[in-house]
Amino acid sequence: MAKPTAADILVDTLIDWNVDTIFGIPGDGINGIIEALRTRQDQIRFIQVRHEEAAALAACGYAKWTGRLGVCIATSGPGGIHLLNGLYDAKLDRQPVLAITGLQFHDLLHTYTQQDVELDKLFVDVCVYNARVMGTNHVENTVELACRTALAYRGVAHVTMPVDVQSMPVDASHRSKRNVAEHVSDLMAVSAQLPSDEQVARAASILNGGKKTVILAGRGALGAREEIAALAERLGAPVVKPLLGKAVLPDDSPYSTGGIGLLGTKPSQEALEQCDTLLIAGSNFPYIEFYPEPGQARAVQIELDPQRVGLRYPVEAALIGDTAKVLAALLPRLDYREDRSFLETAQAGMKEWRELLAERGTRQDMPMKPQVVAHELNKFLTDDAIIATDSGTITTWAARHLMIRGNMQFSCSGNLATMACSLPYAVAAATAYPGRQVVCFVGDGGLTMLMGELATCAKYDLDVKIVVIKNNTLGQIKWEQMVFLGNPEYVCDLQPIDFATVARGFGLKSFVIEDPAECAETLREALAAPGPVLVEAVVDPHEPPMPPKATLKQAAHLAESLARGTPARGKIALTIASDTVRELV
Repeated sequence: MAKPTAADILVDTLIDWNVDTIFGIPGDGINGIIEALRTRQDQIRFIQVRHEEAAALAACGYAKWTGRLGVCIATSGPGGIHLLNGLYDAKLDRQPVLAITGLQFHDLLHTYTQQDVELDKLFVDVCVYNARVMGTNHVENTVELACRTALAYRGVAHVTMPVDVQSMPVDASHRSKRNVAEHVSDLMAVSAQLPSDEQVARAASILNGGKKTVILAGRGALGAREEIAALAERLGAPVVKPLLGKAVLPDDSPYSTGGIGLLGTKPSQEALEQCDTLLIAGSNFPYIEFYPEPGQARAVQIELDPQRVGLRYPVEAALIGDTAKVLAALLPRLDYREDRSFLETAQAGMKEWRELLAERGTRQDMPMKPQVVAHELNKFLTDDAIIATDSGTITTWAARHLMIRGNMQFSCSGNLATMACSLPYAVAAATAYPGRQVVCFVGDGGLTMLMGELATCAKYDLDVKIVVIKNNTLGQIKWEQMVFLGNPEYVCDLQPIDFATVARGFGLKSFVIEDPAECAETLREALAAPGPVLVEAVVDPHEPPMPPKATLKQAAHLAESLARGTPARGKIALTIASDTVRELV
């Protein structure tokens, strides 16, 4: 029987760590690893993508949807370089991802040979673990540690291996005397993740002393829905959800005030402006300007990583640990708050906000408003749907109009906020959960960047429904130029693409929506069709993503940008005037 190769050991170690899916593209720098994957294809799936960036984004999405290790692979040189954007997405959203790359022949490195890129050095900033394999008996140790570190520290691990080493047989006689065989374990140690009794008591005292408490529940609270709801009931506290925490509570919960920030809700912003106590649960929401003014509120933070405590707002009690476990320890110490007026004010605000969203989502204007598409799509989402959205104005429509209910999952690129994440995320979701409804809600700018992944959907017959909002502009940048800077819009308009025709060329069924009167029925038909489907929704390019509370400074900047020569300024002014009148009436 032939001795196993270094690549065999690598793949066997992945299987030992329960890896069953790997996203990537084959290449001559990883031929040995690809052969090891071929011979184990009944144990580990290889999902061939069309761009390595998509492989890394899909691995990040896989980690988000499943809570397991996401894995991607790329060849030496340019293949590995292409991974970086998706790996930074994982780093900034703290997702466990392992990247495997190839290097050129071990004795030609540093000699200007083809694709001679030292990927381990290139990946230093993005990784929590980063190793270059130095020989066949080095593989097991490094891959074991890479898997463990990525999971334990919720970050990116990277292992790179020269292409010739991959195919070398593992020979015990070549093992160094201190490298005892199988001395590294594949056991994953899990911490109890509980704060000290002193900190819990301190947090309880702060929260019990407040009268107007807000709970800011982020991604780290996704597994603590029951505890967050119980906490909100105990304290009479509205729950504000940063975007990655959108699925913490259903959007129809009596405690939820929806999102925060530019794509958030007016009740959420007002609750934070008026609160006297703040509980930050599993969130590092980065937009400091939306927090209470320092000194306004006493704050408690629940956080897994001690390094991230107090980064956004000064806190008086830090509860280090898993959100659900921490809240289970904290809840018995909290008093029931009889005064529900603060919560009731937020609830009244949410009633008005939902009425406003419904009005915006049912408009029959032509050209069609993007809110109409999101509003109608929301009606056809199942209670276990997985929704992947992108970065741009599309995020606003998704955040406000797609309502979380049941066991839905929702995600996008959070702290990196990269465009093009949603389709690879959806590929990962459909791969991990083939029986669930998967919807990619994407803008035309984001889809165009990695449109080749339509081929991935077709190749594996992934049941992904892609709804692309086509406004022929990079809308978020356009409105930032105008509203935040007072500059005329410049170089944001896009060359129009016939996405429905392109999708058919990839082998997908496709639909086009231009009339709001036909939106619901077209979406119904598209979502009911089997396999991958694309819906091209042509919408008004002049519809702004209105902030929850526009400021005088923003209005002045907008007026300045129009006066200085923004293209189509007449239509933009009319659209905004119409939106403002509708909001006031």
